Amino acid sequence: MLEVIGIVLFALIIGLSIALHEVGHLVPAKKFGLRVPDYMVGFGPTIWSKVRGETRYGIKAIPLGGYIRMVGMLPPAKNDPEGRSRSMSTGRFASLVAQAREASFDEILPGDESRLFYKLPVHKRVIIMLGGPVMNLLLAFIFFAIVLVGIGLPQPSLNVAAVVPCTPTLVQPNGDSLPSGACPEGTVPTPAAQARLQVGDTIVSVGGQSASTWEQVTDWIVAHPNVGTTLVVDRGEGQVSLPIFVAEVTRPVYDENGVETGESNTVGFLGMRPAFEYERQSITAVPGFMWDITVRSVQALISLPVRLYELVADTLLGGQDRAIDGPVSVVGASRLGGEIASMDSPISSKAATFLGLAASLNLFLFLFNLIPVLPLDGGHVAGALYEGIKRRIARLRGAPDPGPVDTARLLPVAYVVAGVLLAMGVIVIWADVVKPISLG
Repeated sequence: MLEVIGIVLFALIIGLSIALHEVGHLVPAKKFGLRVPDYMVGFGPTIWSKVRGETRYGIKAIPLGGYIRMVGMLPPAKNDPEGRSRSMSTGRFASLVAQAREASFDEILPGDESRLFYKLPVHKRVIIMLGGPVMNLLLAFIFFAIVLVGIGLPQPSLNVAAVVPCTPTLVQPNGDSLPSGACPEGTVPTPAAQARLQVGDTIVSVGGQSASTWEQVTDWIVAHPNVGTTLVVDRGEGQVSLPIFVAEVTRPVYDENGVETGESNTVGFLGMRPAFEYERQSITAVPGFMWDITVRSVQALISLPVRLYELVADTLLGGQDRAIDGPVSVVGASRLGGEIASMDSPISSKAATFLGLAASLNLFLFLFNLIPVLPLDGGHVAGALYEGIKRRIARLRGAPDPGPVDTARLLPVAYVVAGVLLAMGVIVIWADVVKPISLG
């Protein structure tokens, strides 16, 4: 039941993110006097709509995006009269451009002549097209702020949450024991298990050094393999000194993204895991935290083609498990929301993970929509900025105004990009159905 609630709730958050993205376009468009015939959340058949003023608001059946329709998105071709197309089209792409331009002109009603998108100053068009992505950025900030300031970030405490039974190896990195409780061949009980460290113990000191943070404890242990020492813990009724010999284990080396480098090193090891406590952060910590996530999101966006290839070759065709940091659709994200809701963990932990996922999704939408290709928002921004540069250069040279940039000529590219995005979406959705990502 909790899983279903989580799926529905996250789907609603995705729908809200899409709806507010389009609001980010709608508000400045109306503020600047444009006529906006449609505001829609989703694609495909309309399941609900209502007309208010000169705009029809509605919800469509396929919740994979949304759009607003503004009058006058495409300018007339050079030497064509305003509001009509008379250019001859002989090629397939040219015919598509002409049809799209004619359809755009058909939307223009008497009195709309001064309310056309392409006639707006460059900065107003940029504001309109950036309004959607900026709304996603704002949502990401709000969600991250709730997590950091309202809930806090999980920080390891000095309390022991688990004792690892067996020394880990590269083959058996988790240090699990056999069902009988004995350690697998080639491994031995961990120093923590041999010293009878208990869950609930609080670390007081190690190696004669008082402990103030878990990182301080682990740093000392890692740096002192094959060393005998004393671990002092607080067991409630008093402090207990545990003689302990730090083991030496071989561990794989990971890069900054958590991917194995193929190298390994030897470190000290005791075999204990900390309990985590949530520590609330200052609001000033949110921008820095978002910046770190943004850098990783940009890296993920750049590597998206490679990740998609790996998804098809390794997972869908090769039968391997999904990479937890791989691409995910709204279907997969909603499923993860359900998995988070059904976790056996405190509500604060669930809420932090849930909102963090929603924030990361909105941050990715912000970055993705800034890609400077049509039909994405970044493509319209790039076209407007290019027009502004051309006009500025013309003024400096004393040349005639070159007029609006004919973005209609880029529609074939937009159709290709839209087709690629659709194919990518189908692949990821299919993967989310047949081999979903799991947090477990």
